[in-house]
Amino acid sequence: MTFPSELKYSKTHEWVKFEDETTAYIGITDYAQDQLGDLVFVNLPEEGDEVTRDEAFADVESVKAVSDVMSPVTGTIAEVNEELQDSPEMMNEHPYDAWFIKVTDISECSDLISAEEYEAFIAEEQ
Repeated sequence: MTFPSELKYSKTHEWVKFEDETTAYIGITDYAQDQLGDLVFVNLPEEGDEVTRDEAFADVESVKAVSDVMSPVTGTIAEVNEELQDSPEMMNEHPYDAWFIKVTDISECSDLISAEEYEAFIAEEQ
């Protein structure tokens, strides 16, 4: 499993790639996709929707279960990765390229952690 050091991570297993202080891409981590198994469907929000820190903004369906994807930030969805609807397996194959949403006007962030802290957090969970 990989955890790119340029990303920030949430304890609900999302990654955040900041473009600047108020704009970021959000996806699920390699660990999350591994735990979920083969992903077969994603239910995405709409461009222009608001997201709220620590609340679900999407859900993913795997061969095991349906799981919420939590937002680690509060802001406005500027872009949605529509490719995931046609190819949800992208989340399994390339979890750090398969972003869900781009959020702008970020006003609040969860307690995001570094790659090293996230790896230690996962080790404690297992």
